[in-house]
Amino acid sequence: MIRLPPSHVTRRLACLLMLGSACVALPVVANSNTTANANTSGTETPEGYAYSMPVQVTGKQGVIALKVPPAVYLNARTGGLDDLRVFDAKGLAQPFSLQRPRTETATRRIIQAASIFPVRSPRIADSAQAAQKASGVKLDIKTGPDGSVISVRTDTGAANGDAKNDAQNDAKNEGELNGLVLDFGPSDARRQTSAERIAALRFSAPENQPNYSAQVWLEVSNDLKSWDAVGAAELGWMSNDNAQTLTNDRLELTPQAFRYARLTWRAGEPVVFPAIEAERLAVEHVEPQRETLWIKPQEGKVSGDLAYPAAVALPVEQISLKLSESNIVFPMTLGKYLERPSRIAGKTTEWIFQPVFRATFYQIEQNEHVRRSGPQSIAVTHQQEWIVRPQNAATTAKPELGLSWQADTLVFLAGGTPPYRLAFGRSDARPASQPLGLVAPGFSTGELQQLALAQVGELQTTNADALGESASEQATKAARQRTLLLWGLLILGVVILGGMTWKLVKQMKRPPPGAGGASG
Repeated sequence: MIRLPPSHVTRRLACLLMLGSACVALPVVANSNTTANANTSGTETPEGYAYSMPVQVTGKQGVIALKVPPAVYLNARTGGLDDLRVFDAKGLAQPFSLQRPRTETATRRIIQAASIFPVRSPRIADSAQAAQKASGVKLDIKTGPDGSVISVRTDTGAANGDAKNDAQNDAKNEGELNGLVLDFGPSDARRQTSAERIAALRFSAPENQPNYSAQVWLEVSNDLKSWDAVGAAELGWMSNDNAQTLTNDRLELTPQAFRYARLTWRAGEPVVFPAIEAERLAVEHVEPQRETLWIKPQEGKVSGDLAYPAAVALPVEQISLKLSESNIVFPMTLGKYLERPSRIAGKTTEWIFQPVFRATFYQIEQNEHVRRSGPQSIAVTHQQEWIVRPQNAATTAKPELGLSWQADTLVFLAGGTPPYRLAFGRSDARPASQPLGLVAPGFSTGELQQLALAQVGELQTTNADALGESASEQATKAARQRTLLLWGLLILGVVILGGMTWKLVKQMKRPPPGAGGASG
């Protein structure tokens, strides 16, 4: 026979089940309240950001450019400046676009004189036939170890030296001039001229010939074996009685790289020009302007590591180490810490080191000169903390870490009511930067480069309450508190359930009323 518990015991058990359901539902309600509060605090107003800086605009330009100041990078709370805003005097957000710096180049014009070697062949009365022979003549060119032309011989076997010696040959009528071989020499590696191209040749007027006109043809080569025709020009000098001279002394080319050239005449009298100069165009990359933050080290979470607290908004693209020792070689690995579940009993989480970059820095005194390692380039990286792990375990050096970055350019539409303010310092903000076409539609690249530059004032604290904890820190703290509260309620429920179960067992052991009556 199965004995059912009394009705009041059943009611207590139902109450206990409801209490447990309430304990489980409490975190959900707390989460809903937190989300609602976060949504309420998401209003776009200057007061929602920890910091601000006044923007000073001159003139009445509609589109303004602003180089993002270091104070923004050091105090913003997001990696991509998602918490950056531009507000007008009434607190209305203005549209803006963040632009990464472009690679800048500079073109230098270098003048380089050519070494001139005349080409002579037997005299031919017809100039057209002479030109045809000159273009097809076989040349025996002698060069030095560095490729420099020393002498030129034609198929007749007649030696041709430099221009000075060839003038003497002219006097002896040893051959008719019908071409010039030019040597422009090797490029100077110290100028980093791998991008150099010859864009034009400039000729000096023939001596003792105030009036001269000719048509010349140019072929180029890099090995003195194969020649390519690249251009022609009409050269001329004309003087009047007032010593005024009209000149046409340039042969324009499509910019290209070559060392040797061969000049022949299609019309006019061949002459040995006193000088021929090449105009080289050297395209060089301009080293961008960078800001650098120097940080002193702290002890890392792992013994031997050096930790450098930074700002997550910094788009670091170069790192440097400032060594204080006089003679030191410092191989290191740069990286960051990651937290993961621990594999060790008794520990919930552990920190592991994730490498990002390896390099060797040094500072050595030699022959009264100090040799130092320069900055090292890395991929653009955002980190709240940088970790340096020395590869030499015995080192005691604690160098300063230099983080270098290029500042973005903020382009914004000067609408609303001036003056304007930059606001930043909020970790839960969403990106507000827009495509440039939505801020400055129709503007050319040249116009954007010439935009008026705004200036910023001093850093100001807008919302002091936001300085204590970021939104992520507050959310983590709230989650921890909810977890503790949940565990407390569950433990309390277990205690109550245990007590009620104990009472229920005692009641079930008691005999029912009237079960022990006397027998007749």
